[in-house]
Amino acid sequence: MAIQQIVMYPAEVLEKKCRPVVKFDRKLARLLDDMYDTMIEYDGVGLAAPQIGIDERIAIVDIDNELGTIEMINPIILRTSGEQTGPEGCLSFPDLFGEVTRPNYVKIEAYDRKGKKYTLEAEEFLARAIQHEIDHLDGILFTTKVSRYLKEDELKGVESE
Repeated sequence: MAIQQIVMYPAEVLEKKCRPVVKFDRKLARLLDDMYDTMIEYDGVGLAAPQIGIDERIAIVDIDNELGTIEMINPIILRTSGEQTGPEGCLSFPDLFGEVTRPNYVKIEAYDRKGKKYTLEAEEFLARAIQHEIDHLDGILFTTKVSRYLKEDELKGVESE
């Protein structure tokens, strides 16, 4: 697999709504594998296609839990509830972290690499990571949701999405 270059803000691709995926083929599978390798290389817990310069609705999340890597192609949020506030970072904004309030629960519908539709429910940190990546696919950056930026000494254990 190949590690891709992370696109940094203010690249235009980061602020546009991505196109839906229409072909579920080997090229898509290769891209997902590359995205995973890239996310791991840069020590992230999520990565969206626009973060490597690709204008397609593809994102992955892996928070080191029993679910493993979640591949989301053409994801949509079906329902959210509750509220959580916590620190977020982003691979496209190195060394920038802020407090963001998001729903504590999310239910999504998406497709896997083979084109099979699935639904997934998540809470807490996983819900946060999923929503952060889906925001990327809609051209929404976490910086638009920050209530306050965090200083380095407030960051112990914060991971970038």
